[in-house]
This record gives sequence, C-alpha cells and structure tokens, in this order.
Amino acid sequence: MMRWLQRLLLAALVLTGAEAAAHEMSMAEMEMREIAPGEFTWQWTASGKFSASSELSPVWPDGCRADANLLRCGSTGLAGKLSIDGVGERYSAAVIKVRWFDGQSRVYTLTGGQPSVHLFGSADDQRGWRDIASAYTFLGFEHILGGYDHLLFVIGLLFLIGFDRRLVLTITAFTVAHSLTLASSALGLLTLRSPPVEATIALSIMLVAGEALRQRQTLSRRWPALVAFAFGLVHGLGFAGALKDIGLPENHVSMALLSFNVGVELGQLAMVAAAWVLTRWLSRYSWPVLARTPALYVIGTLAAYWSWQRLAAITLLV
Repeated sequence: MMRWLQRLLLAALVLTGAEAAAHEMSMAEMEMREIAPGEFTWQWTASGKFSASSELSPVWPDGCRADANLLRCGSTGLAGKLSIDGVGERYSAAVIKVRWFDGQSRVYTLTGGQPSVHLFGSADDQRGWRDIASAYTFLGFEHILGGYDHLLFVIGLLFLIGFDRRLVLTITAFTVAHSLTLASSALGLLTLRSPPVEATIALSIMLVAGEALRQRQTLSRRWPALVAFAFGLVHGLGFAGALKDIGLPENHVSMALLSFNVGVELGQLAMVAAAWVLTRWLSRYSWPVLARTPALYVIGTLAAYWSWQRLAAITLLV
C-alpha cells in the first residue's frame, strides 16, 4: 500500500512540474504575398517565446526556389506540397497566410499531426476549410490531453459517480457548458482574465475530489450533472484561453471553433474510454479499492497547490 502511495505522490510531482506548460499552445505565423505571377515574398510575422525562423523551416513545393525571403515558383505558381519542419515541437501550429496577386487570400494551418498542405496555385481551391477542420480538431485533441487540470476534473467525476448511467448525463452537461463559454469567449462575447479562470478550475478539482471522498449523500452525489455543468462553464473559458493563444483564421472562424471543440470532445471521450478499460482490467485485483482514497488525496493536494499558485497570480494583477 505504501509503495502505491509513493508512486502516486511521485506522479503528482511530475504533474506539478509539467502543469506550467499544460496550457502552452504557441503558434507561429507566416505571411506570403505574391508580388508578381509566381513570385512571393515571405516572412515570419509572429512567434512566441522562441524565434520561429530558428525553430521552423519551410519545405517549399517542387519547382519553387527560395532566395532569402523571395520565393520563385515559375509558371506553375505556388502549387504542390508545402510543409513546415519543426512544427509540433516548440510550436503547436504554424499559420501560413497567402495573399495572391489577384487580391484573394487563403489561410493554412499546419500542426504536428498535419505538418503539410497541398496548394493548387491559387485561392480558388475549396480544400481550405478541410485543412482548417483537420488542423483545429488535432489542436483541440492535443490541448485536452495536455491539459492536466481538465483531465483531473473529469477523473474526479469518474471517482465521484463511477461508470453508471449518470455518467452519460454528467459528461454531456460538462460538454454543453464548456462549449457555450468556449464559443462565447472565442467570439468576443465574454471576456475574463486568465488567472481567475485558472484558479477556479483548480478549485473545481479540489471540490470534486473532496466530494468523492465523502460517504454521505451530498448535492454533488445527487446531481453530478449540475456540478459538471456549473464548472464546465469555467473550464470552457480555459479552453478559450488556449484557443486565443492559437488564434482563429479570419476566413474560417466558425469551422475552426467547431473543429477545436470536436477535438476537445474526442480527447475527453478517449480518456474516459481508457479509464473504463483500465477499471475493467483492474477489477480482478483487490488493491485498486485500497488505492482509491490515496489517489483522491493526491488529486486534491495537487489541485490545492495549483489553487494557491494561481491565486497568487491574481494578487499580482491587483
């Protein structure tokens, strides 16, 4: 029993060290402008903590030749496969904004899961929205699996209610709530500073872990969907903060927003499915029952640490 408790505490320390980067989803932006048929100027126009030019390397389509910041593609134009080496490492995504000679423009988003895109020599191709959908779905999936506090909240709900029929309603309530605030914040209809939001998210984990430790019937046990919906509104603002760091393509805002949310849901469902499989596999042993209480104490302690850390960030803003 002590050995398992030590392992849980070690995992908490690992998560504590990684939490600071849990929501870091940086994006680099490149702007390309066609100055003559088949000739483009290009440059990195925005980057995060690290210089995009030193971390990311464009691999131009066959037939295109780069000379410093001038790209010559000849009579075939900017057509073929364009990829970015290094995306998915220092940077979660790279946005490429292409302005064609006729005044039209197109935005392409590349990620670690989709590091390349096929160009057709003009802005007339209709595949832009597909690239956006694929890229932002991956980014949403990546964010939820890297957002340890969001995952711990869902794990806390699983400890609270288990895998019974109420779980479907509870997860649905959480999904609806964070979808509402994610969309409202991303579209500029609702604006809150990040530190209070992040602190409330940590406090929500503490509450769920504490309620899961109680033996008597409480409001959270009777109506877990209500609790999930209430805190889901706050978690949605956390998702919106990550999406704000990434940015939304001006021509496909709705598609990017929907796709990001779909990616979040897929990641959440994948985690729940993995937890169900693990629970079924561990049901043959007796020790997991004994590990339940220590696990909840580890979750609650970790959430308490995040709460103090994030509340301190709020005081610095006052």
